[in-house]
Amino acid sequence: MMKKFFVMAMAVILSLAAAGMAPAAEDGGLEIGLEYRFRADSLSGSVHDYSQFTGFDTLGNPTFAPVAGYDVKNDTVMMNRFGMNLKANPVEDVTMKARLLMYKISGHQTSNPVMGQFFADRYGATNDGTVGHVPEDSVLRVDYAYATVSNIFDAPAWFSVGRRPSTGGIPSNIRQNSDKMGTAGIPSLMVNYAFDGMTLGYAPDIAALPGAYAKLCYGRGFDSGYQVEAPGAPTLRDTDFVGVNMAAYDSDALHVELQWQKGMNIFDAPSDAGVSTNLGDISWIGAVVTGKVSSLNLFVTAATSKTDPNNNLTGPGGAPMAGLMYNAGDKQSHTGNAVYLGGRYDIASSGTKIGAEYNRGSKNWISMVPAEDDLWTGKLGTRGDVVEFYVIQSLNRKPVAKKGEAFVRLGYQMYNFEYTGSNNWVGAPAKISDLTTSPASGPQMLAPVEKAQDIYLTFDVRF
Repeated sequence: MMKKFFVMAMAVILSLAAAGMAPAAEDGGLEIGLEYRFRADSLSGSVHDYSQFTGFDTLGNPTFAPVAGYDVKNDTVMMNRFGMNLKANPVEDVTMKARLLMYKISGHQTSNPVMGQFFADRYGATNDGTVGHVPEDSVLRVDYAYATVSNIFDAPAWFSVGRRPSTGGIPSNIRQNSDKMGTAGIPSLMVNYAFDGMTLGYAPDIAALPGAYAKLCYGRGFDSGYQVEAPGAPTLRDTDFVGVNMAAYDSDALHVELQWQKGMNIFDAPSDAGVSTNLGDISWIGAVVTGKVSSLNLFVTAATSKTDPNNNLTGPGGAPMAGLMYNAGDKQSHTGNAVYLGGRYDIASSGTKIGAEYNRGSKNWISMVPAEDDLWTGKLGTRGDVVEFYVIQSLNRKPVAKKGEAFVRLGYQMYNFEYTGSNNWVGAPAKISDLTTSPASGPQMLAPVEKAQDIYLTFDVRF
């Protein structure tokens, strides 16, 4: 399997080494940029022994089946991603930005090959918050589109509204070989999800705090639609997110950022997959620090999550089996935490960049990162450990287009899951090593992957 993957990887690198680029188009206040990515992954993992929930018998009692541990793999899955970036300044102090994305699996027009019975964020199909970020079909979709008004009342303030650029935030942009997303981005450990919403920001000029800014953010995660005002009618509420983000220091050498956020009336299923009830609220607080010393880029970020469940329960067929991070009959608020750190060393003479990252999430850690660029599951939502190593190699060709670049990235991810439910807030997590084929150890809805790895190769062209 490994030999097959590396032979293909080297063939791609050699065949694309002479690829060229076309110039970006500019017309007055309009800027157009394009991006293309080829990606190939080799995935393997192991599932622990467990008891599988299978449904209900004729009397309404739950049924289970013993499942012995097994291995799972996809030797090679290949993807093509195309993006178009648009920016315009139609009138003074007004900016419009948009990004269109197509992310397609080779040999398929659905997301099925990267979905499975393992993780909630890679189960079923893409949804409003992940479309364009989890590979699917050849449709070109809107990733973000928003307008910003700046210099409000002649003050260093701005207001922005639209489909938000709330994916690919700091510091995950370092391994993506991308620049920080200005004042629009958010910490990737806490959020990697496409929202529709608005932001009100302010950037004071403080000599001791260069680049400092603060912003108040709002996003709609789910619209519940029409409400029926009748006795016995189900009550379903909109899911909304609010947050306060502050960059205390923002320069090339040092960036310090803090964020608090809250999700209200959290849904029990992905927004486009049949939400049946609201489970309560989740609050987060975290910070990220990035720094650059000569050719070394370093970062550390940490966050805490806390659930505030209501009394609503959910389950297959509407069965009241689980609430917000708890199982029926055991309602509790839970606090989790996570840390994410790493670095990248850039060798300017050869155009080589070598990086390493580590992240760990506790038993009750929950994040909002289903749009992460990871196939098994969003690694920053893992309840356990993830180690990643990568090498980025520029093609070292003279840029013809504005901001033109082309590079290859070869990486390896190793997951070690300690608790069930990574990237899932429905039901209580269980220690995977304690699971057996007996229902007494805790029956599972999803197969508990204990260890997994992903070897990936990308070829990127941007301008």
